[in-house]
Amino acid sequence: MAGDGAVTDGVVAVVTGAAQGIGEAVARALTGAGARVAALDIDTERVERVAAGLGTAIAYTCQVADSAAVDDVIARVETGLGPIGLLVNVAGVPCSGPAVTIGDDEWAHTFAVNAGGVFHLCRAVARRMIPRRSGAIVTVSSNAAGVPRVNMAAYAASKAAAAQFTKCLGLELAPYGIRCNVVSPGSTDTPMQRALWTGEHGARAVIDGSPAAFRVGIPLGRLAAPEDIADAVLFLASDHARHITMQDLYVDGGATLRS
Repeated sequence: MAGDGAVTDGVVAVVTGAAQGIGEAVARALTGAGARVAALDIDTERVERVAAGLGTAIAYTCQVADSAAVDDVIARVETGLGPIGLLVNVAGVPCSGPAVTIGDDEWAHTFAVNAGGVFHLCRAVARRMIPRRSGAIVTVSSNAAGVPRVNMAAYAASKAAAAQFTKCLGLELAPYGIRCNVVSPGSTDTPMQRALWTGEHGARAVIDGSPAAFRVGIPLGRLAAPEDIADAVLFLASDHARHITMQDLYVDGGATLRS
């Protein structure tokens, strides 16, 4: 990372879930900061379109739940772009509904992508960072990982697993100068968020909160934009955060009332 605090020009950055939403915003922000971005997603057509629009980014199709596929794509990124200096885990799937109605397959798939994907990527990348004694990893979790949510048990639990894994990894990698941090967004205006809305006033309902669902509103009075999350990722990836590791930065407009 650069001495002026910016992401170094030319650093190779892997971003998962880069085809849309927060992942796309992160890929866009990193490219704008001079990084060479490997944009990963299971949606080939969409991630190739995003990469083409960014100019210098390269698209790779990858199912993060597939360990062998992850190992293969990381090897190809290092061969094609060079040593990976930054990993940003964004790929995730939603899962909503009462805990007692969640099926085994739905539970397993949610964990396979949201937690297993983080494990697969971190393991493959960290193995390469350790001998180089440098690098940074940022996992995008969710504020639901730290605060119970009605009808969000599988999603919240999977994101909590991803966050805690990342912090444990940070403890193990600290002797090598590798930092691992978490960004936990609140409600963000993405396709995943909009899919949860019912009716034409979905955004307003999220901002106002719901006492019946034990959910407070958003004190700042707005949904996050994907770029708000990307800015937090860029901070933790930069030398401005060179003495920060194993931290969980909530970017939720105060929705979880965390002190």
